[in-house]
Amino acid sequence: MSTTTQRRAPRRTSRGARRALAVGWLFLLPAVIAYLLFVLYPLVTAIQYSFYKWNGIGASTWIGFGNYAEIFTEPTLLAPIVNALVLIVFFTIIPIISGLVLATLIRDMKQGPFAATARTVLFLPQIVPLVAAGIAWSWMYAQTGTINQILHAVGLGFLSRSWLADFGTALPAVGLIGSWVLTGLCTVLLLTGMGKIDPSLYEAARIDGAGWFRLFGSVTLPGVRQEIVVLVTITVISALSSFDIIYTTTKGGPGTTTLVPGISIFRLAFVQGQVGLASALGVVLLILVLAVVLPVQRFSREAD
Repeated sequence: MSTTTQRRAPRRTSRGARRALAVGWLFLLPAVIAYLLFVLYPLVTAIQYSFYKWNGIGASTWIGFGNYAEIFTEPTLLAPIVNALVLIVFFTIIPIISGLVLATLIRDMKQGPFAATARTVLFLPQIVPLVAAGIAWSWMYAQTGTINQILHAVGLGFLSRSWLADFGTALPAVGLIGSWVLTGLCTVLLLTGMGKIDPSLYEAARIDGAGWFRLFGSVTLPGVRQEIVVLVTITVISALSSFDIIYTTTKGGPGTTTLVPGISIFRLAFVQGQVGLASALGVVLLILVLAVVLPVQRFSREAD
């Protein structure tokens, strides 16, 4: 090979790499434009609005951090944030624990018709629209609904009540709907993660005399750590940004018992005409999501 050919080869390779990079960016361009228009631009605009007092129509007035100060000093604005944090128990902790137990039981059944049916039944709530789920559960929670009828049938009629209208049970009742919806997703994803665990690890642990609980704690949990991190991220975001289920069941009532940031932002912006305050609450919600999710991601990377 001549010296001229040797010099031209790297140039051709470099030119081909640049062309491939340009083609790659060309394919990405529609997604980048959509992301800029529908994610970054609204986010920057919301942050800008949060520093103004504005009704969405007339002139706006610069008030600096006044909207943020109002959120953290006004109980009616702080209550939705507290309620959203409580919902993490129902949207995250309960579904993941239930999913771990159910996935372990289904895995122990091996591959059979019952295991396949169980996976299908558990995942069905995930594909049901949240609005439909909220309406169905509101009928079940009614004074003459299915839940109270079951309580009367088993002799526990004294426990019956209008679950969504009671100040003490409204938030847990709504939270259990979220648990029902998300348990199937957690089960299926964790079951997939368990399928990737090397069976020889279980065999070695059994030879060492490990029982069910030790197998679960020493082999299963470490093996599905990444899946748990993904589920924590998804379910925490679902809890903090919940809207559909709350709106269709209680609309934030009774009082502010089930009021969440999503409902408050909707009311402030479209009912009360306080766009600046609604934008500030949205920014606070974003910061809250990041404050919960990012430490989980960081802990997962350090554990790896």
